[in-house]
Parts: sequence; structure tokens; C-alpha cells
Amino acid sequence: MKNYLLVGLMLLTSITTFAQISGKVIDSETNDALPGATIIVLGTADGVVTGFDGTFEIDVEEGTLLIVSYLGYETAEISAGIDSVIGLSPDLNQLGEVVVTSGVIDIAKVRETPVAVSTISPSEIALKVGNQEFPEIMNKTPGVYATKQGGGYGDSRISLRGFDQRNTSFLINGQPVNDMENGWVYWSNWQGLTDVASGIQLQRGLGASRLAVPSVGGTVSIFTKAAEAKKGSSVQQSFGNDGYFKTTASVSTGLSDNGWATSVLLSKWQGDGYIYNTKGEGYTYFFALGYAPEDSDHSVNFSFLGAGQWHHQRDVWVSIRDYQNFGEEGIDRRWNSNGGVLNGEEFSMRRNFYNKPLATLNWDWDISDNLKLATSLYGSAGRGGGTGPRGRSYYNSETDILPFRKDLTEHYLENGRGSRTPEGFIDFDAVVAYNQANTDPYSGDLPFAGQLIGSNGFQDDGVNRSALVRRASMNSHDWVGAISNLEYESGNWKYSVGIDLRNYTGYHYRTINNLMGLDGYYSTGNKNSAGQIINTTIEASPFNDTGIRGPKIDYYNVGKVGWQGFNGLVEYNNETISAVLQAGTSNQSFQRIDYFDQPGNPESDTKNQGGGYIKGGANYNIDEKQNVFFNAGVISRQPQFGAVFPNYGNTINEDLQNEEIKSFELGYGFIGNNFRVNVNAYSTVWGNRFVQRSLSNQQGVDGSAQFKDIDVVHKGIEVETSYNPTDKLRLKGMLSIGDWRYTNDFSAELFDDNQQSIGTGTLYLKDAKVGDAAQFTSYVEADYEVIQGLRVDLGYRFVDGLYADYSITDSEFTQPGNAGALKLPSYGLADLGATYRFELFGSDASFRVNVNNLFDTYYIAESNTNIHADGSSQTWNGVDTRNSVWFGFGRTFNTSLKVRF
Repeated sequence: MKNYLLVGLMLLTSITTFAQISGKVIDSETNDALPGATIIVLGTADGVVTGFDGTFEIDVEEGTLLIVSYLGYETAEISAGIDSVIGLSPDLNQLGEVVVTSGVIDIAKVRETPVAVSTISPSEIALKVGNQEFPEIMNKTPGVYATKQGGGYGDSRISLRGFDQRNTSFLINGQPVNDMENGWVYWSNWQGLTDVASGIQLQRGLGASRLAVPSVGGTVSIFTKAAEAKKGSSVQQSFGNDGYFKTTASVSTGLSDNGWATSVLLSKWQGDGYIYNTKGEGYTYFFALGYAPEDSDHSVNFSFLGAGQWHHQRDVWVSIRDYQNFGEEGIDRRWNSNGGVLNGEEFSMRRNFYNKPLATLNWDWDISDNLKLATSLYGSAGRGGGTGPRGRSYYNSETDILPFRKDLTEHYLENGRGSRTPEGFIDFDAVVAYNQANTDPYSGDLPFAGQLIGSNGFQDDGVNRSALVRRASMNSHDWVGAISNLEYESGNWKYSVGIDLRNYTGYHYRTINNLMGLDGYYSTGNKNSAGQIINTTIEASPFNDTGIRGPKIDYYNVGKVGWQGFNGLVEYNNETISAVLQAGTSNQSFQRIDYFDQPGNPESDTKNQGGGYIKGGANYNIDEKQNVFFNAGVISRQPQFGAVFPNYGNTINEDLQNEEIKSFELGYGFIGNNFRVNVNAYSTVWGNRFVQRSLSNQQGVDGSAQFKDIDVVHKGIEVETSYNPTDKLRLKGMLSIGDWRYTNDFSAELFDDNQQSIGTGTLYLKDAKVGDAAQFTSYVEADYEVIQGLRVDLGYRFVDGLYADYSITDSEFTQPGNAGALKLPSYGLADLGATYRFELFGSDASFRVNVNNLFDTYYIAESNTNIHADGSSQTWNGVDTRNSVWFGFGRTFNTSLKVRF
């Protein structure tokens, strides 16, 4: 009887085991469920797909080998077990759900590429950015300091290891997007990245990029979606504080039998802005077409991305006492000195509008098993600019609405300048009324008799040069480029050669946007003519005529930059050691054409400037868990456009010299079953810098200051770690400690607006701390699964070692033995979020809520002045209230509901 029972029990167990194999597929790093993952029985076509919560059931015998795959993750081969949890590791060659698969994208690989690197997953971008600025998602990684600056939509900026955006490379799918003339990145042009980004990789320091000239601070590679291989669609609705509202829809055809796939995404956002009078609106459009036929040696992917937008700005720096004296009681962080009302609607002299579509064609060709060619062609036609005041409005108190080199407290409360409402906002209706009441009818020879004409300088024939109009300053461009790499592998060796070609033309001019009640504007900006009256305006919209072919005022010049680069790489890699040596050389050509201000020299000569780099490093895997690496390099980098043609002239700088950068870095990594840590130390010496800054005095006279031979050294230690103590709880953190200083004193030559030298001055900056970026940052985060489908995360970021920005206008540095850079108060911010995944009408859905600055902390994010407090100072947290600062945002929130079909 016992034998019969034993046999029966064995049969029952066998049947049960065979019939009830189940499990769950998750992201091994985040523990997030992976819906739609495929489980296939090895050697067969039999399989299942995971549900919305990542779970599955399959009728196989226990121990059967299964192939588990999910797009964007490394495929795993596992042995079937009852109630098993299968963790898939993100494929660092793809970084997320769907990315552009192109060989021109240089991705750093863990335990192989000898650089310091941090990766941000697509799920983190999609869930946690919300209505924040796109760069702010990177604040959780070492070396990064990102702020909202004035607080308008897209007006943020980011620095890496203390180097600003001009000296950090930003790539989208391998294509550079830093402005070719000044190196800046305007994030308002890239608001759509929140919708389409499939991952971010921050390569600090020299990085792994094969472009012609590496960056100083590091390389930020942003990857966007491509044509998805899986058919589907999604709709997402988001809303947040201060009227933020966003709708997003996407659809993908899936991969057809003959290898074609198409994906489309559209979104619209609008909001009133956390800062007063910073309303905005924008559209994101994305199209991807992929072609990758089975068994073909070729794959092609075309993408088209753009994010046209307009938004009001806060560009006038606000002193701490302005925040106290205007707006709500206490410190009103929302205060905006240049916002107001016109005809009952929000109006601002400062309105940014731009549309910068980027088209990219990637072609990868597997010529043979060990020879590959990757080519990318790209182009962009950016159109737009920003509005501002024009006219000598400071000649009378009624229209002198914006302070120059002083705060609003002195300008308005003490001196009574400008027309404002009882709440302190600008009364633009009063400005219009003043223009009309105080302008005489035109009596000159031009055919505008009897009309009301304003100007900035001309004052005869009834023309009013103290009237105020709104001009639009345009910074449009046409940009095309090509990147191509030929790569050959032989055993443990890899060799590559590549080219980096770019051609850029920038159009800089001003037009009239709003005549503010007048009939026309008398322009004398063109020195090739006696002047003209303009009565046509352009609309401050990214989708309308930006006036590139119409009448212009004040200035009109064109900058042309060419780029021809060649690079080579040799790499050795086995399971223990990887080593790489890279070198590159480049030529940049510069030319400036001036249609207004250089009648004797309208077209400059073309200046060719060579540059290059050599960098290398090695990684050693001590064992399966530990590795160490180092890298070093020397860069000779061409100066930016303003250094070639200083003071907005067409004469080439006779003292032009390349910037010299030397960098060295050491790193250590440990990867355990549930614990990871990376530590690195770096030193970067940056010499021969040239910086030009605009100046404007209280009479509105423009000028510039030119700094030469600036040297700085940036040193630091960075730590990044993650720990998953249980299946439900995951922890991560980072620590970044920097020591960034100027190494010498230096001189500046001053020029007036007629490009005439008006003297020199020495700045005593030796050992002064580099300002405008925090030299100490840390972050910790806990993410916990409360119940199945519901996760809650809490993060805390601490900032210290933040110093004020400073320039030639600061008298502090004109004397030796000065007090140095102003240190700003440290601060800490907490962010809370929750994600709930569920099934809605048979479809996968998710709901997300974010609360940023949970405890509504008051803090200074950056300061543009360097006023040290003394015994007579009024202070806030030890800082003199005369300092012009940007306070960070208070508590904000956003929520989103996404449904995938």
C-alpha cells in the first residue's frame, strides 16, 4: 500500500510540476515588472508573454530550459522553476526599451570602458521628470549641478564637474547639439526629450566619444526612441501645479514581415508657470522609420524630432530684498520683475520662442563578420529667438520699467522709475498710453506723415527716441553634419577610424515684434543707409515667419563655422583587461559677415584653426565582482567663435590660441549580487581660456570685457552606489566632492559699444573658488514595493560648497587680498513619488505622482552677484539682501496616467 501511495504521490507531483510553472520577469536593477517579455522553450517556438505585472504561466516540466527576452535587456537562459523570479539586466548597448541602434553612438560599457559613467533608465525619465526641467533628472548623479535659472519653461542649465554647458558635450543619438558658435545648449529647444528619451548616459571627464574633440567636463549622451519592433500605442495625460497640462499620444506599427517599422509620437503642453508671468505652450513631434530586414547586412533608421515652444521669461535678476518687498508677504520666490499686464492679459518684454527640428538618418552596414561601417547624417534648421525692450525708455520715469545694474527696490521703490500696478507688476497699458500721448506726428521726408514713430537714437521730425517698443532678437541657424566610423575586429583587438563633419550658419538680427501703440519705428542701426521706418512686425511664435527675409533693426550678422575631424582608435579586450588608445585631429573654420555694422569690412577672412587630442586608459577586472580603471588625456581645443572675432567685429583676433586641457582619472568598481559601488577620483587642468562678457551700464551703453589666459584646476572624488536588501526594497546614493579653483590672476580689456578700448583691469582670482556650481553634492533614495503594483520612492539631495557667479563688474576682485567668492547657504531637498501599475479595460496602465521639494524648503540655487555681508548689512541666512539671486522653486507636484494598448 505504501508503495502505491508513493507512486501516486510522485505522479501527482510530476503532473503538478508540469502544469503549474509560473514566474515573474523584472528589471534586475529596479525590480520593476517587465510586461510583454517573451518566454520561449529552448529549441522550440512554444512560449508565452508576460502580463501587465510581469507574471506568466507556462506548461512545461520543471527544469526545462527557457529563453527569456525583452527589448532593451540582455537575453537570459534559465531553468524553469515553480514561482521563480527572473531578473533581466539592462543591455547597456541599448540602455532602454527602444533606442536608435547605430554604431556612431559611443556607449561606455561596465567593467570594460575605462571612464566614469552613470546611466539613467527610460523608466526613471518617464516617471520622475514630470513637469520639471529635463536636465534636473541628472541632479541625482555625481558631478552634476542643474538649476532652473530664471524659472521659465526650458530656461534651465546644467554643469558637470564645475564646467558649464559650453564645456560639456551633449549628444542626441550620437549627434552633437551644442551651439556651434558659443557652445551653449538651450533646453527649451529639447523639451520633447521627456517624451522620447530612452536613456541617458553621463560619461564624466574624457568620456568614450570618438568625436573630433572631446569635452572638458564630460559627455551627456541622450538616446531617443526608434521605430519600435512591437506593435502598440499609448496615451498619457499629465497635470501639475500652476496650470500645467500635457497630453501625449504614440502609435507604432510594429515590425512587418519585410522589415519595416514606424513609430509616431505627438504631445502638447501648456502652463502658467511657477514664477509669476512665465506662461508657456509647446508641441513635441517625433517620427521614426526603421528598416531592418531579416538576414540583411544593412539596417536603416530615420528619425525626426522637434519641440516648438514659446514661453515668457524672468531674465532680470532679482535681489533678496526684492523677493521681500514685492509679491506675497515674506520671501516670495515667484516674484518676476519684468512681468505685467497688457489689455487684461499676461504680457512680458521677455518672451522666448523657438523651433529646432532635428532629422537623423542612421545606416549600419555589416560588411563582413569583423568589419562594420556606421554612418549618420543629420540636419537641423532652428528658427526663433527672444523678445526684449528697445528704445531709450530710461529718458523718462513712466517707461523706465526695467532696472539696469540695480535691483527693483532701488529702481522703483526708492527712485520711482517705471509704471507699475499696485501689486508691483508692469503696467504695459500705461506704457502704450505714454507712447501715444508723448509722440509727435512724423513730419519728415519719408512717406509716414502724421504717424507716431519711435526710435532708439533718431530724434528729428517728431520721432520719439524715448518711446518703448518690443523687439525680437533672432538666433536662427542651418546645420548639417555627418559622422562615420569604420570598425574592424580581429580576435581581442578592435580598430576604428572615423570622420566628423559639420557645417553651420548662424543668422543673428533684430526685428520689430510689438510697436506698443506706435505706428512705426525709425531704425538707424544699418550703417550702410541713412535710416528707414519699419511698420511691419513679426509674431513671437516658433511656427510663423521669423523675419529672416524682412526688414531688420540694430544689427544683422552671420556666423559660419565649419568642422572637419578625423579620429582613430585601437582597443584590446579580453575577459580580464581592456585598454584603449584614441587620437583625433580637427580643423575648424570661422567666418563672420556683417550687413549692418562693418561697412568698411563687411565680410571677414576665413580663419582656420587646428586642434586635436590624444587620450587612453585601461580597465582591469580583478575578479568577477571588482574592477579598477584609469584614463588620461591631453586636448588642444579650438576657442569659440567670440574669441576669434572679439567685440562683435570682423577682425580676427591676433592673439588667438587654443585652450589646453589635461585630465587624469582613477576608478574602482564592485558589483555584487545585491550591492554595487563605483568610486573615482579626477583632476582636470584647463588653461589658455578666453572669455568675453557683455556689459551694459545704467545709460544703456553696451560694451564688452575680454579675459585672456584664464587657468583653472578641477579636482574631485565621486561615489555612486546601489543596494537591494530585499526583493521589495532598493536603495541608491551618490556623493560628489570637488575642489575647483582659479590658479592665477588675470587681466581684462574693456571695450565700449563702438569697439574702442577703454582700458584694462586686473582681477585677483588666484585660489578663488569657481562659482555657479555646487562643489559638494550627495543623494540618497529608497524605493519600496508597498503592495503588488504599488511602489513608493523618497529621495533626499544635499548641496554645499556653492559659490556665487562673478564677472568683471564685481569690484571684489579688483584688489589683492579680497574676500573671494561669496559662499551661499547649503540646502537639502526631499522628493516623494509613487507609481501604481494596474489593468484598465484589459490594457496595461500606470499612475504616477511626484511631489518635489516635499518640505517646501527655501534655498538659493545660484547668485549672480558677489556682495559680502558686513556689520551694516541686512541679511537673509547670512547673505546680504542686495545680492541678486535665483531662489529655487517651492513645493510642486505633477501626476500622470498612461495607458498602453
